[in-house]
Amino acid sequence: MSRQAVILAGGRGTRLRERLHGRPKPLVDLCGVPLLERQIGLLKRYGFTQVLVLVNHAAEQIIDFCAARNNWGLELHCLDDGEPRGTAGATLAVFDRLADEFLVMYGDTMLEVDLDRFHAFHRRRQGAAATLFLHPNDHPHDSDLVEVDDSDRVLAFHPYPHPPGRYLPNLVNAALYWLKRDALTPWRGRPEMLDFGKELFPEMLAQELLLQGYNSPEYIKDIGTPERLDRVCGDFQAGRIERASLAHPQAMVFLDRDGTLNREVNHLRRPEELELLPGVIEAVRRLNRSEYRCCVVTNQPVVARGDCSFAELRAIHNKLETLLGEGKAYLDRIYLCPHHPHRGFAGERPELKIDCDCRKPKTGLLDRAVADFNVDLARSWLIGDTSVDIETARRAGIKSILLQTGYAGHDNRYQAQPDFTAPDLPAAVDFILEQSPQRP
Repeated sequence: MSRQAVILAGGRGTRLRERLHGRPKPLVDLCGVPLLERQIGLLKRYGFTQVLVLVNHAAEQIIDFCAARNNWGLELHCLDDGEPRGTAGATLAVFDRLADEFLVMYGDTMLEVDLDRFHAFHRRRQGAAATLFLHPNDHPHDSDLVEVDDSDRVLAFHPYPHPPGRYLPNLVNAALYWLKRDALTPWRGRPEMLDFGKELFPEMLAQELLLQGYNSPEYIKDIGTPERLDRVCGDFQAGRIERASLAHPQAMVFLDRDGTLNREVNHLRRPEELELLPGVIEAVRRLNRSEYRCCVVTNQPVVARGDCSFAELRAIHNKLETLLGEGKAYLDRIYLCPHHPHRGFAGERPELKIDCDCRKPKTGLLDRAVADFNVDLARSWLIGDTSVDIETARRAGIKSILLQTGYAGHDNRYQAQPDFTAPDLPAAVDFILEQSPQRP
């Protein structure tokens, strides 16, 4: 089946002027190869045969560049609409050239994404008007954030600046989209500037169109300033960009929540009760800057017991992500089990009082992460404060570290022995990154 991509390549690159030497921004040199050529190479690897390059500033240079390479053997067209229209406006201007569904890529981003996975996620719901590539970042406080529900449906957009004291999820629009052409029909012919993230997607949501959020840790960064370009070039030369693709197995550090990241308060129910342990932010930040993925796997029977709603649990996790983000740290994902096998609690939710596959020490939460992140368990770890965590690691076949925080293993529910012990999370991360022969 033919695949079509639209590359928005009309930017002027004012902040990159010193690096462009008169070229348009999509032709900036990235380790010896123009950025646009690297993007085309990614599309070819994933079977795209049609590419629309939407040009504006210095359009003739991009047209000549593509022609000199015989359009890389693709059905490639450079289209100049003659005036800036915004990202969505430029795409709508070529509406009649769009396929029934198509990928939108920004011409100033370096990316290494498994586009097959992204496409499969998009197509799992036939009614989705658009699927947005989302990811956490290390500066959510000054980013436009996206809120999704437990089924990955977009609920709201939270543009920067954010209200003081408000806790929000750390999910950022990374500017990569799958779109259905027919969903754009109501906006055809709109004359004013129209941007995907700031105007079109919020308007689509207001009209109750289905938008999905695809949460992935894969590499996608803009190169819009000299500093960002240098950082991307450093990542490329070190091989970090290639290894970030989920086409390659990933090393993961699984983290328990209560007693590991935050103080154990015995059935935490409200955001006000969440207090991070000393050194946790720095430890998570170190994992982020290594090549380990970092996810939370947590039992939260407070939902089944009726002590806490799903909305309240999301508020707790929003606070967790906000506090980490204030210290330039983030979690790649939070996996939780809301179930509890025993009945008899006042206010309990009967539909959640089940013997599930996800409640630790069963491995359902880890199994989901393995599927979502292509996890290599042989290079992965689980860090927690209870014998339940250690037994979970044993059943999953991964290395474990028992912390002396929280219950410090004194819950005495299982006899599994940890591979290592550590006084707290910072010490455990030190061991993984500096002493362990098992590296990512």
